[in-house]
Amino acid sequence: MYDHIGLKVKNLDASVRFYTAALAPLGFRAVLARRERRGLRPQGRAGALAASAQGAERFRRPCRLPRTDHGAIAKFHSEGLKAGGRDNGAAGPRADYSPTYYAAFLIDPDGNNVEAVCT
Repeated sequence: MYDHIGLKVKNLDASVRFYTAALAPLGFRAVLARRERRGLRPQGRAGALAASAQGAERFRRPCRLPRTDHGAIAKFHSEGLKAGGRDNGAAGPRADYSPTYYAAFLIDPDGNNVEAVCT
């Protein structure tokens, strides 16, 4: 879980496409659309994940992930791949992290590792 994230990205359109697709299975929806900034948040919860074009003013809001399940984690991975993400670990158990850790990993359009997890 995290409190908030604000990302500076090189290509705002590519990042918005990726994060909108990858985070939809986790309950995120678009909530902010401005010229140099886009935001997503979990439906029915406070907070946001914001992507801003390089040089745009910083944007921070709290964000709490909704509860997820194995199916949502797998869909995060498959939808993220379709939207331009690169595979960095398919959905599956990660017993080396903990006995109940289930996660998927993607590389976003800017080269950042993005992980969705449920335990």
